[in-house]
Amino acid sequence: MDFQRIIDGVPDYGAFMTVDEMDESTRRLAEEFPDIVTVFEAGVSRQGHPLLCLKIGDGPLNALCFACPHPNEPIGAMTMEYFSRALAEDKELREELGYTWYIIKCIDPDGTRLNENWFKGPFHLYHYMRNYFRPVGKEQVEWTFPVDHKSLHFNSPLPETEALMKLIRDKKPKFMYSLHNAGFGGAYWYISEDMPEVYEALYASARRQGVAISLGEPEVPSVTEFAPAVYGCISAAQEYDYLEQYGGDPATYDCGTSSADYALTETGDCVTFLTELPYFFDPRIEDLSDSDMTRLEAVRKNVEQSRAQHADLESILADIRSDIQQDNPFVKLVNQILRYGESGGDAKLKWAESDASFKEPAKVSHVFDNLQIASFYHGLSLGLSVRACEYELDRLPGSGAPNEAAQRLKAARDHGLELLKSLCDRLEKEMNYSVIPIQKLVRIQLEGGLIVSKRVADKQKDAHVSL
Repeated sequence: MDFQRIIDGVPDYGAFMTVDEMDESTRRLAEEFPDIVTVFEAGVSRQGHPLLCLKIGDGPLNALCFACPHPNEPIGAMTMEYFSRALAEDKELREELGYTWYIIKCIDPDGTRLNENWFKGPFHLYHYMRNYFRPVGKEQVEWTFPVDHKSLHFNSPLPETEALMKLIRDKKPKFMYSLHNAGFGGAYWYISEDMPEVYEALYASARRQGVAISLGEPEVPSVTEFAPAVYGCISAAQEYDYLEQYGGDPATYDCGTSSADYALTETGDCVTFLTELPYFFDPRIEDLSDSDMTRLEAVRKNVEQSRAQHADLESILADIRSDIQQDNPFVKLVNQILRYGESGGDAKLKWAESDASFKEPAKVSHVFDNLQIASFYHGLSLGLSVRACEYELDRLPGSGAPNEAAQRLKAARDHGLELLKSLCDRLEKEMNYSVIPIQKLVRIQLEGGLIVSKRVADKQKDAHVSL
């Protein structure tokens, strides 16, 4: 089938959809195509919001797609917004792919609402960082699947995670698309089994849209690299063992495992796929020319920089710890980053020092990843710290007299804003970044899903024929 016409049909989206807009569109699709599309509640969120799941088609294999597993990552929601309608309208597409599709456009509606202030733009670094939200690991849908590994025992799945667990157990999907995206960099992919026959097609899907391949450091050191910018899916056991091996503190890992790990355990053969894409791009992320430092030196600078940045976060929060209540959603991830920081930095250094290839010259992409992109992600922590102060200020009781807690919180907020603005000013000067159109990102994510799901279906057919 000519998938290109499907890819070419992606609209030129100018903004991301809100949770309410996604829900309305989901219900409307079922009303328009009652013989092809049904919608049901797969569960409810922690705050009682229905988790709407579309069932489309009646193919012999089941596929499960869910977007916003991290609520600051709405590209996948737009991909599923388009793909669900394409499936409903196109019988040939449904038959060619051969699945019954289960699609949840937003698996974390509560967290997604806390990002909506940047969904309509303007799209630049400061506005994104200032309105960014991401939950702590043990409150992330993607990382709260049950796991028992050595001294790690996690069995506190969120209601949203339990909804996915039930779908995985009941439907036994052969293909699962966990729709993520990064913030800055280039395109890269995760897949639960090595599938080298599809990698060139994945690269080509990004290049056709003018989006670079991310050739810097991997997102996490513990990951298995199948090919440049293509990695095996991450599991809790893998992260735990990495910390244990390289002198980190495994006790700092306090969440569960991934959806990919759980699906493989439950089904035995589910292929999980992720396409990671950025909002912002700088050409240095794919620059493979040699820099003036070794890769090990770049990692050392990264660790030194991170420690200085963690000190900045402490300088915001130190005087207001007693003013921040336990249910403040914005400070939790910052606290986790600070708790992991020292042992995580030591483990990263030991990991780099143990690999002889790190004594070779670092590529420009490696240096850019270790320094500028790492600074970008630090800006997200600054933004969360500022929002943590504002969250407490907003719920302080009114008083005619000056409130000492309010004074402390305002001072901390102002300090955090000063650090955030200074960082953004520096990055605006150091980076030559552009904002990638949503249409291009959806096209890449869509094409990747079509490529891998079709390959999985073909392998299933081949296996059935051989029997």
